[in-house]
Amino acid sequence: MFCLCLIICTIILIILSILFFPTIKIGSIRLGSYWIIAMISAFIFLIFQQVSWNNILNSFTANTSVNPLKILVLFISMTILSIFLDEIGFFKFLALKATKWLKGSQIKLFFGLYALISFLTIFTSNDIIILTFTPFICYYTKNSRINPIPYLFLEFVAANTWSMVLIIGNPTNIYLASALGINFFTYFQHMILPTIVASIISLFILYMIFRKKLKSPMIEFHAEIDRPNTFLLIIGLLHLGITTILLAIASYINLEMWMITISFAISLILITIMYLIIKRKKLTLIKITLLRAPWSLIPFVISMFILVLALSEQGITKYIQQFLSQFTPIYAYGISGTIVANLINNIPMSVLYSNLIPMTDSFAAYASIIASNIAAFITPLGALAGIMWMRLLKTYEINFSFKSFILYGSVIGIPTVIGALSTIFLMR
Repeated sequence: MFCLCLIICTIILIILSILFFPTIKIGSIRLGSYWIIAMISAFIFLIFQQVSWNNILNSFTANTSVNPLKILVLFISMTILSIFLDEIGFFKFLALKATKWLKGSQIKLFFGLYALISFLTIFTSNDIIILTFTPFICYYTKNSRINPIPYLFLEFVAANTWSMVLIIGNPTNIYLASALGINFFTYFQHMILPTIVASIISLFILYMIFRKKLKSPMIEFHAEIDRPNTFLLIIGLLHLGITTILLAIASYINLEMWMITISFAISLILITIMYLIIKRKKLTLIKITLLRAPWSLIPFVISMFILVLALSEQGITKYIQQFLSQFTPIYAYGISGTIVANLINNIPMSVLYSNLIPMTDSFAAYASIIASNIAAFITPLGALAGIMWMRLLKTYEINFSFKSFILYGSVIGIPTVIGALSTIFLMR
């Protein structure tokens, strides 16, 4: 009972921290409050012996794909490859090129941006795309004198839909797929169709919601397009492309995915350092790239992992598993996962569900993966991307309330998650 009460308190405090005090300022340093709360809670679990040190040590040193440290290395190193391309201006360059081709019509711009954001998300990360395109959309719509909300919500929905298609699109995909031993290619085979269905449903609803706003005229806006450094662009794209290919065949060449991503992240950093030294330039690019990596995920995921271990040791996960077993697994895990992700965020939800899903039921894992991605539509609490997105809107003085997010998100998210889950159900 103590374990359950402490977890409920932790969840409530994390939600309140995200809503009311997202950062804690210590001198000139700002820290995310959500992971500090999770870390304090994990220490309390240890102090009151709700989870054993041996269990934690065994989990963190286990030579398995579900080892949380390996998963963190995989995601952060993959994110560094994407951040590098963002820092040299590749994504901004593509966005400006696209808007130049799509000028004159808001409808063309709407569908064109959806296609571009979706494509880039597949090979990078939903978080990086959201962080890159949000400032661009705010800047472009302001100068074109059009309503930014349709494009901002389109960007958010596109990024969190197409992050499902590859195992590397979201840390939740990696965590849940690794827990069930699902490899890169098998994952893609099962998730491509639900992603397409989710995309069609969400894009149709998006268009129906915003179609009147898209009929208003837009001012033709010319922005200067800076071409990224050719050498750095080629190096960055080569590293990202080869990494993606090797991840696809990792299970066939007996290489662990985290080893591939960390090797290419280190290679990219070293080659870039040598290039900058030869060109007698400062190492600012490397510094910013590394600073932008999601380091706060490390204490957050490890702390939530400890909380889930405590639930397992105290026998609570067994009761949850028994309750879910009464229903059709795909809908039970998919619908409950969507709700839980919006209560505790999709990363802790994935850590929890990796312990709940029966090892023999990979379709329950795919349903949970769908939930962990599409949950981000419904409230900003559903994913870290949502939290970052809402903060960015405040920075750019875009008036978009928590209530408005839930209103739009529920209308889009509920049919989308049901459509994607039904696709998986029919694929069994």
